[in-house]
Amino acid sequence: MTMMTLLGLSGSLRKDSTNTQLLQEAARIFGDATYIQADLNLPLYDGDLENRAGLPQAAQTLVTQIAQADGVLMSTPEYNSGISGVLKNALDWISRSDGSPWLGKPVAVMSAAAGRAGGARAQTMLRSCMVPFRPRIAHGPEILVADASAQFDDIGRLNPRYEKSLGALMQALRADIVQTR
Repeated sequence: MTMMTLLGLSGSLRKDSTNTQLLQEAARIFGDATYIQADLNLPLYDGDLENRAGLPQAAQTLVTQIAQADGVLMSTPEYNSGISGVLKNALDWISRSDGSPWLGKPVAVMSAAAGRAGGARAQTMLRSCMVPFRPRIAHGPEILVADASAQFDDIGRLNPRYEKSLGALMQALRADIVQTR
């Protein structure tokens, strides 16, 4: 069997994003796989831009990466009880592409947020946003990292209290990938 490829989509563009750190930890815990971090720094979706120039190259690259990945890791912060504009914008561009890169794609959803609920509302919204794409979203356990800035050590390792659950989610994702390959 060839090496699996995981693509990470972080809903935060911040350099030291806890959501990006969470994705990196998920990939580390997943184990033997190539991990690619997607670039979601895309222009704002604009139908006029799309009509003039089509899908921007950065958005097309993202679509291709999703299609080629064996599995996708998604992590979102919670902004005003929902997902970030960065992540929603990426989903909007992806929805405008030809084909269905998400269809049947194994996906693991997680969140890291400053609040006590760890992004639970954002994660619920993200799952709703994914419904039209029809991926295979791993059902759990839910990874809701609360007080996220205090949950990673100096080298980016996640607090052990979350590690067991993240490991179980990565096992579920791996099983979904094996089943769909």
